[in-house]
Amino acid sequence: MLPSLLALIAIATSATAACLASFRRDRNGVLLFKPLTTVIVIVAALWLFVPAARPYQDIILLGLALSLAGDVFLMSTGNRFLWGLASFLLAHIAYVWAFTLGVGWAPAQLRWLAPFAFFGLMVVAYLWRGLEGAVLKGAVVAYVLVIVAMAWRAAVRVQSPAVPSPSGAAALAGACLFLASDSVLAVDRFRRPFRLAQPITFATYWAAQALIAFSVRM
Repeated sequence: MLPSLLALIAIATSATAACLASFRRDRNGVLLFKPLTTVIVIVAALWLFVPAARPYQDIILLGLALSLAGDVFLMSTGNRFLWGLASFLLAHIAYVWAFTLGVGWAPAQLRWLAPFAFFGLMVVAYLWRGLEGAVLKGAVVAYVLVIVAMAWRAAVRVQSPAVPSPSGAAALAGACLFLASDSVLAVDRFRRPFRLAQPITFATYWAAQALIAFSVRM
């Protein structure tokens, strides 16, 4: 319990600093605390290592590492948005892989897809007018499809008797927070910018990553 609590405090402290820096438009603070918070999440996942969960943990760590790359690309000067989007798309593919371990695929699992697919469709429909060019539209649609699949697989995983219920619940909560985080980011970037968008995105993003990281131990 103590390692988890210490990891949570470290993540919350760094994430709060990043959110405050974002709200104050302190670029140097964001450049420091944004990647640092993701690094702390990765260290927490390593610290909470459980040998019995090794394959699951390794894939989650891959997803976290790809997310860190996405963080760096999105902070970089110049037009690196598509590189960041690609990094996070690969991270979500890793999470889809992890959430499917020991659960498999079955037609009955499709019933859990509907609410996430509907949410993804609404987000794309709202963003569509703000997306310029076929490349960007295709990239956003591909990203939404993958993150919807990630949330769906987390929902399937939490129903499996082979998965410890705290682990499944943490992963599903993380997946849903990821949907919220990316939706706020997309609305702010492509349709309706607002000042609190980045702090909200940061807070939900690291809550999502922390829950997914903690699912390796629960």
